[in-house]
Amino acid sequence: MEKLNIRSATDLDAPGIAAIYNPYITDSTITFEEEPVSTAEIQKRMVSVRSLGYPWLVAEVDDSLVGYAYASRWRERPAYRFTSESTIYLQQGITGRGYGKLLYFALMDHLRKSGIHAVIGVITIPNPASVALHEKLGFKKVAHFTEVGFKFERWLDVGYWQLTF
Repeated sequence: MEKLNIRSATDLDAPGIAAIYNPYITDSTITFEEEPVSTAEIQKRMVSVRSLGYPWLVAEVDDSLVGYAYASRWRERPAYRFTSESTIYLQQGITGRGYGKLLYFALMDHLRKSGIHAVIGVITIPNPASVALHEKLGFKKVAHFTEVGFKFERWLDVGYWQLTF
């Protein structure tokens, strides 16, 4: 049986994170980025997230990176300091095995212990797998924005899911 290990990400994970993320950029509407990101850009983003005290976690199966999750600042104003945005990506082709649930649960545990009160998940609609993951962990849909993104020559909707501790 495969052994899942969840740990804090290090700069050495950046190439694996880029390898997981870039197919979502080039082949899906799950992210609104349009150009693949470099390892250096991932490292820069990791430094930014960690410098604000937010966690960036990775999931490994048999020493192979299969996913990552992190939290970031929701908005800039000081009154939002107890709210964060969450992000999770799994290597394509390994969804449905429970890795995402365990990885996201670990992220939520970190956030709860750090004093975060509310977490916002931003999901391109449709994305039934992400909706199911968020709702399994208790997130509730709180907003739906119509045609706010444009990628691959089509307009896309975005939904917000919220979890309050």
